Amino acid sequence: MDDSTLNGCGSRQPAPASGLPQRVFFEDSSENSSDWRWPFWPLVPLYPYGNRRTLRTEIVKDTVWTFDQVQGIFYVVVPIRMTVVRLVAGGLLVYAPIAPTGECVRLLRELEAQHGPVKYIILPTVSGIEHKVFVGPFARQFRAAQVFVAPHQWSFPLNLPLSWLGLPLGRTQPLPKTPQDAPFADEFDYAVLGPIHLGVGPFEEVAFFHRRSHSLLLTDSIVSIPAEPPPVVQLDPFPLLFHARDRASEVPEDTPANRLKGWRRIALFAFYFSPGALEVPPWGEVFAEATQVGDRSRRNYFGLYPFRWKPGWEQSFDALRQDGRLLVAPILQKLILNRAPQETLDWAARVAGWDFHRILPCHLDAPLLADSRQFRRAFTFLEKPLPAAGTPSAALPEADLELLNRLDNGFSRRGILPAAKEPV
Repeated sequence: MDDSTLNGCGSRQPAPASGLPQRVFFEDSSENSSDWRWPFWPLVPLYPYGNRRTLRTEIVKDTVWTFDQVQGIFYVVVPIRMTVVRLVAGGLLVYAPIAPTGECVRLLRELEAQHGPVKYIILPTVSGIEHKVFVGPFARQFRAAQVFVAPHQWSFPLNLPLSWLGLPLGRTQPLPKTPQDAPFADEFDYAVLGPIHLGVGPFEEVAFFHRRSHSLLLTDSIVSIPAEPPPVVQLDPFPLLFHARDRASEVPEDTPANRLKGWRRIALFAFYFSPGALEVPPWGEVFAEATQVGDRSRRNYFGLYPFRWKPGWEQSFDALRQDGRLLVAPILQKLILNRAPQETLDWAARVAGWDFHRILPCHLDAPLLADSRQFRRAFTFLEKPLPAAGTPSAALPEADLELLNRLDNGFSRRGILPAAKEPV
C-alpha cells in the first residue's frame, strides 16, 4: 500500500485511482495542529470529533476537486466529501460542504487565488445531518457566496427557520424548482429525488450534473466500496488496526495486510451495522477480556472489544463490494427508497439521461468511472422481475440484511415509517 511519495511542499502524489490522474494535497503538520480543529463537533458528535484532517484531490485539471475528511462511530470511519467546481466565468461552486477547519479553508483559498471566489454553496440534502451541520459555519467563511439548499428542509423536534439553523440570513434560498432558473444553469443541471415522506421528516437528495466535465455529483444515493482503505482514512490508521483485531488483547502490527483487514470489516459495519458474519460475545466475557488488555485508555475504549468474526467473513465483503460496482446502500434500499419506488426510478431515469462519464459521491470511493447505464442498473432492486442471483445487480445476502429487515418490519408495524411498497 505504499502508493505515495512526498514532495517538497508537504503534499502527496498517490498512484492513480479509478483510472484517473489525481493530485492530492494535505497539510503535513504536527499531530495537534490547530488547523485541524472543528470546535462545533458536539452538535453532531462523530469521530474524529474536534480534530479533522482534509485531503484535496484534483479530479479534472483546473476544473474539479474533491475535499475529503473522515467521520464515523466506534471507529467505523468512512470518507465524507465535498466537491468544488470551477465556473467558466470565474469563481467556484461548492457541493456538500465539509467541516471548514483552518486546513480545509486554506486549501480552498488556494483555489480561490487561482480561479476566483466561492460564488455558490449547495446543500443537496434535507435529512443528512452530517452534511447540514457544516453549511452555516462554511458559509460564514465565504461571505460573498450565495447558499442554495435542497427544498423541503426540516428539523426535529421543531421545524425552525433556516436562519435559526445557522444558515446565513439574506443569502440562503431553496434551489429553484426549474434548474433553468438557477444562476449557474449555463453549466449545471440538477434533479431532486423526493421528498420521500418517512414519518418524522422526508428524505431528499439533489443530483448535480456538470456538463463541461461530464461529472455527476451525488450525496448518498450511490456509492462504490474501494478495495483498499481510502487515502484519507489511512492518514490515521488507528481505526483500521482497531478493527483488524480478532481479540481485545491483540495489538495488530501496522502492516498493509492489517489495514486492509480492518477496512473490510469497517465496510461491513458501515453498510449492515450487524453483518451475518459478526457475533457479539456475552458482556461478561467482554469485560473479563478488557482486564487483560494492556491499553485501557479512553481512545482504546477502555479495552472493550465486543466483536467476534466468524470464519469466511471476507466472503460477505466480496458479496457487498462486487468488484466496486455502483451500489445503493442497504439502509436506503431497505428503509427509505422502497417507500417510493416509482418516484425513485423516475429520478434515476432522469439522471441517466445526462451524459456523464464519472460520478463523485459524498462517501466512500471517488471518482467513479461510470456511465448512465451503470448508474441506472444500481436501482433495479426496485423493479420487477428482481435481478437473478449471480448478476451484478443481485440482492445482497439475506444473512447480512437480517438486522435491516427487522428494523424495516418493526418500524412499519409501529408506524414510525410508512410501509414499504412492492417493486414496480
